[in-house]
Amino acid sequence: MDKSILEKVMKNMTENESILSERASKSKDAIKFKEDKIDIRPAYFRDIDRIIHSLSYTRYIDKTQVYSFVDNDHITHRVLHVQLVSKIARTIGRALRLNEDLIEAIALGHDVGHSPFGHKGERFLDNICRREHIGYFCHNAQSVRVLNDLDGLIITVQTLDGILAHNGEILLNKYEPDKTKTKEDLKNEVNRVMNIENYSKKIVPMTLEGCVVRISDIIAYIGRDIEDAIVVGSINRIDIPSDVVRVLGNNNSEIVNTLILDIIENSYDRDYLCFSKEVFDALMKLKKWSALHIYNSKEATLNEDLLEVCFNKLFDIYLEKLKAIDYKKGIELSEDMTNSDLVFFEFLNSKSEEYLNSTDIRRIVIDYIAGQTDNFFLKECGYHIEGFEINE
Repeated sequence: MDKSILEKVMKNMTENESILSERASKSKDAIKFKEDKIDIRPAYFRDIDRIIHSLSYTRYIDKTQVYSFVDNDHITHRVLHVQLVSKIARTIGRALRLNEDLIEAIALGHDVGHSPFGHKGERFLDNICRREHIGYFCHNAQSVRVLNDLDGLIITVQTLDGILAHNGEILLNKYEPDKTKTKEDLKNEVNRVMNIENYSKKIVPMTLEGCVVRISDIIAYIGRDIEDAIVVGSINRIDIPSDVVRVLGNNNSEIVNTLILDIIENSYDRDYLCFSKEVFDALMKLKKWSALHIYNSKEATLNEDLLEVCFNKLFDIYLEKLKAIDYKKGIELSEDMTNSDLVFFEFLNSKSEEYLNSTDIRRIVIDYIAGQTDNFFLKECGYHIEGFEINE
């Protein structure tokens, strides 16, 4: 493209940032770990494209949100959840005049590190990491590693930081960014999350946009999970605590609308995000109630014991297979290999020399399992584990 035209187009692409709040993150301030080629797209806009074109994003389509073994096409899967987070976060971001590109990038990438079978799978992988003395497994740190190390994408530090700090399972009454953070801080925090127990709970985003995505994660799942729970029979709508219903509503639409409006009203023109006390208390109560009646229900925990056995067995099988080959020099694929081996070896061949040389062999196996979809995981169980049978 002609240089003069390129410069004009690049200017046009960022003109909308002139109307953003002084608290918003601007593209010109984006930080990267590596030099990047010149592009007409602003930095965070480019992050979005790179994330949605990644293979890890594609695999969202068959990863559990809450319910794994439900024959209903309307039950939420991980792919829909991240889209709901993105839309809710962009609504809040637009109202507060923040950078919607950064918000969308964080939202769409925040769960790419999630394991098959949702938080159950995350817990099983964490238990294996503890047993093997290789640290811990947390899906937020894994999401950063997937984009930055496994997929080798050039993603801005602000986006990766928002992904690392998104921890939607932890509800706070105030979200205030730490704007002093650097790319070295991000590296250190990823390492600490993987090696220090519960360190993930201490992390705060470096941008207001990251704070918006963090609270939007909760807003996106708290009401939607209620609707799914009603569909599968875990609860009835009348079971929702009456004092929560009085404040938030009794369906997803009402809950989402109440929470969005309250966060906007109480955060407008401020350096932080917060709810009103009444709404925060109701949300905290609903979250605790959901943990007991939805996430620990027999429908949400179906086949949990069997799945834990399978995670452990597959880990041992893959580890032995990896020990038997010289995977660092590249593996020559052949037609006589099983489909299971082909996929595993293609995974290894796609990784950088730096990743293969610097990553513990047990962590490589964890990375491989974490990237699997629910269906692929079950197929691997059927192939490798004698007598494997799942209860629908």
